[in-house]
Amino acid sequence: MRPSPIFLGLIALTVAGGVLTGLDNEYQSAGTIAGTWLLVIGGWAVSLCLHEFGHAFTAFRGGDREVYFKGYLTLDPRKYTDPVLSLFLPLLLLAAGGIPLPGGAVWINHYSLRSKGVESAVSLAGPAANLGLGILITIAMALTNPAPMLAAALSYLALVQILAFVLNMLPIPGLDGWGALEPYLSHRARELGAKARPWAPLVLFAVLIGIPGASGVLFDVAGWVFEGIGGEPWWIVGYSNFMFWR
Repeated sequence: MRPSPIFLGLIALTVAGGVLTGLDNEYQSAGTIAGTWLLVIGGWAVSLCLHEFGHAFTAFRGGDREVYFKGYLTLDPRKYTDPVLSLFLPLLLLAAGGIPLPGGAVWINHYSLRSKGVESAVSLAGPAANLGLGILITIAMALTNPAPMLAAALSYLALVQILAFVLNMLPIPGLDGWGALEPYLSHRARELGAKARPWAPLVLFAVLIGIPGASGVLFDVAGWVFEGIGGEPWWIVGYSNFMFWR
C-alpha cells in the first residue's frame, strides 16, 4: 500500500502549481494562469487516483484480495485500466469543458465481496473520496487564508471535486450511483445496465456540453453542496483563470 512515485510526482506538480499561483497573485497573468492549470490538473489527477483507491481499498476490506495483487492499492494511475482513456481523456475533457468526467476504473471481483451492502459501499467509496477532498481543501483554505489567486484556484479545485461527487452519484450505468443501486436491482435491469455501461457516461457528457442549460443544472447542484460545506465564491475567479481563453 506504499504510494507510487508517480502519485507522489502528481502531488509535487500540484504543490508547484499552488506555489506559482501564490507568488504571482495577478488576475489572469501568465504566472497565475500556468500555476492554476498545474494546480487544478495536477489536483484532479491526484483525486482520480484517490477515487479509485477508495474503490479498491473498500473492496479489499470487503473480501476482494485480488485488488492487492493488481496493484490498485499503490495509487499508481497506470494500474487503473488504460492510461489514455482513464486518465488523459478525463483531464482533456476537464480542460475543454470544465466538467470532471469520471476517469479510471478498478476491476472488482464482486463474487468475493461479503454482501450486497459491501458492493454498494465499494461504489460509494470513490465519490466519497472526492467529497472528502473537497471538504479538506475548503477547511484548509479557511484555516490558512491563502493569497487571493491561490484561494481562487483552490476554491475551483474544491468545486471540481464536488462536481465529480454529484456527477458520479447519478444513477446512470457506468457511474458509481448506479453501482451502489445495482446489487439490489433485478437481473434484467443489471443486464441492461451492463450493455449501457461502456457508452452511457460519454452520452451524458455530450448532453452536458451540447444541450444549453444542462451543465448549468449540474453546476447549480454542485454549487449548493459546495456552499453547504462552507465553500466561497472565489471559485469563479479560479474558473476564469483556468478557462482564460473564454
